[in-house]
Amino acid sequence: MDTSKMSASLSENMEYLNKYLSVNTNFDVIYRVIKIGGREACMYLIDGFCKDDLMQKILQYLTTIKEEEMPKDAHELSKKNLPYVEVNLQDQWDQITYFIMSGVFALLIDGYDKCLLIDARTYPSRGVEEPEKDKVLRGSKDGFVETVVFNTALIRRRIRSQYLRMEMHHAGKSSQTDIVLCYMENRVDHSFLNHIKERIKQIQVDALTMNQESLAECLYEKKWYNPFPKFKFTERPDTAAAQILEGDVVILVDNSPSAMIAPTSIFDVVEEADDYYFPPITGTYLRLSRFLIAILTYFLTPTFLLLMQRPEWIPAGFEFIMVKDEMNIPLIWQFLILELAIDGLRLAAVNTPNMLSTPLSVMAALVLGEFSVNSGWFNSEVMLYMAFVAISNYTQASYELSYAIKFMRIINLILTAIFGVWGYIGAVALLVLAIGTNRTVSGKSYVYPLFPLNLKQLSKRLFRYRLPGARQ
Repeated sequence: MDTSKMSASLSENMEYLNKYLSVNTNFDVIYRVIKIGGREACMYLIDGFCKDDLMQKILQYLTTIKEEEMPKDAHELSKKNLPYVEVNLQDQWDQITYFIMSGVFALLIDGYDKCLLIDARTYPSRGVEEPEKDKVLRGSKDGFVETVVFNTALIRRRIRSQYLRMEMHHAGKSSQTDIVLCYMENRVDHSFLNHIKERIKQIQVDALTMNQESLAECLYEKKWYNPFPKFKFTERPDTAAAQILEGDVVILVDNSPSAMIAPTSIFDVVEEADDYYFPPITGTYLRLSRFLIAILTYFLTPTFLLLMQRPEWIPAGFEFIMVKDEMNIPLIWQFLILELAIDGLRLAAVNTPNMLSTPLSVMAALVLGEFSVNSGWFNSEVMLYMAFVAISNYTQASYELSYAIKFMRIINLILTAIFGVWGYIGAVALLVLAIGTNRTVSGKSYVYPLFPLNLKQLSKRLFRYRLPGARQ
């Protein structure tokens, strides 16, 4: 990185930039030599990032400056002769080249030892619309997009506080990806905030090729083998704003239409926006139902497998759960095959063209439903329980949490099939160990306020209360 300063000679500056930007090779790097106030000047910009109408007006204004009216330096020119708000002065080459590659219009004038950077960028982007993943029955229908400036504006619209901070950072030697830390100055844990800043500064990767996932892996390197999510991802600005007001740090990455929330516990991951868009009693029901369904998705199939091994443990009145038809394939293999088949269907649904999604869904339902049972590959009871598990996975907004439960469930199935009841108990102990020993990015307990126990905070996590200050 070149930290040297630019000179006052326009020819030397142009020679440096033309070589650095490879203007003769890159068709989208535009430079043009003009005259401003009797002096030679040169402008650099990236085609596609520039607001043409606005730049035309600024250049018309600059080219009308008379020689005797020409300011003596760039600072005075920016104050008197640039009718635009976002103007910056730089003399460091690393900053100048960074802003040019980011789409900022750069103007160099002979005799001036500073470059004028005019931020008249516009980004190609889709319109703000409701996110496909984080849909709600009530509430706002806007969602984050791939442009970080738009995303910060969506949060600013909801939090009009003088304490809201939007702090810009960069990571990646080649990509120089923009990273924005959003937090409340008077509510955030400053020791954790400083830790996040230091981690970002220490990132040595060439590029954040996978955007937020690359950043998450750089910020949290410990216990990568633990599948439970260390961050909460949301595409909803209202959710991000609520977490900021709770004192959390929201991390926005340019080119990514979602926000990372840290620190995150298991209770944060399970929460959804619908919990707060309904009355307290309804919100509490939805939250507790989500917790209960998450527990059932883990225990249902391993418990069924264990009971098939020990039929004498089946409670009276529940004998109907026994598999009555002939089993051509052992139960454990039926469950494992269906676990893989469900993921296959999910991947196929993502890559299926919209016009074919309906007929292919009907075909998949027939083949994997009635025909698979009639052919003898699967028993109807196994199909029923796996159908419940497959559908229940979508009650969680977090894909990471759904897959963490899935991995733990598969381990339980295998251990139960091999070691019986002791394998079942060992797998449950492994689940408790994986959750209990997990840590948030801030190093705190992943299951707080359950451990260490804080009954007041735990009740707030489990039950939806009225807003503080609401009239009784």
